[in-house]
Amino acid sequence: MFVAASTRCFSNLPLDEALQRLVDLEYTAVEICIHESGGHLKPSEVVRDFERAVQICRKTQRLTPIAYSVDIETDDESEYYQQFQACCRLAKATKVVTISVRSAELGTPFNAEIERLQELVRLAAIESAVVGLVTETGRMTQDPATATVFCNNVKGLALTLDPSHYIYGPHQGGPYEPVMKHVCHVRLRDTTKEMFQVRVGQGQIEYGRLVTQLAMVQYNRALCVDIEPIPDVDQNAEMRKVRLLLESLL
Repeated sequence: MFVAASTRCFSNLPLDEALQRLVDLEYTAVEICIHESGGHLKPSEVVRDFERAVQICRKTQRLTPIAYSVDIETDDESEYYQQFQACCRLAKATKVVTISVRSAELGTPFNAEIERLQELVRLAAIESAVVGLVTETGRMTQDPATATVFCNNVKGLALTLDPSHYIYGPHQGGPYEPVMKHVCHVRLRDTTKEMFQVRVGQGQIEYGRLVTQLAMVQYNRALCVDIEPIPDVDQNAEMRKVRLLLESLL
């Protein structure tokens, strides 16, 4: 396992400045957010000018890109898959394996979500990429059992584990060990049952226990810091503190 950070940690900065900040804080690996809203790069831009997107994602200032977070916003099914396929091509061109995507919102028919995930996994496999379905409150993966069922029913599907959603969300600190064997990527911040994000050390995330659980299933990829800026809190200090904490556990 190794420590990485998401560009979302400095979402208030342009991408080149966010990357430089991570370098200054001694991070060596990065997850780049390709979100239509709030990302440093948009999926629609990847489709529109693929070569420019490749150049942007290759200029990472000595950071190794280890995952892309992809969030597409379109109701056109054909366009949706076109944008996702372009992001998969981008991943291959930049030697990134993991592509994290959100699960469908609660209330979506189960079979419809299975079909969508099967198509995403198929498209990703063409470019040698792996789809990591994010565990997230308010979406179908907010229940660890459902997240596990998706992986059991969609061959090749993996999970992007965000344990904060299993502390803060309706799961409220219940066990989620069954998802561990499906994890391909991990996102971390500190969390309580009352607040999704708190300052590092003030929450209920048991980092040591989590690392042990991941090691038991031979997880050997990133522990990705995903702390969004908090008003009146020194973001640099928080990022440095959590990096040192995670590195001490590895």
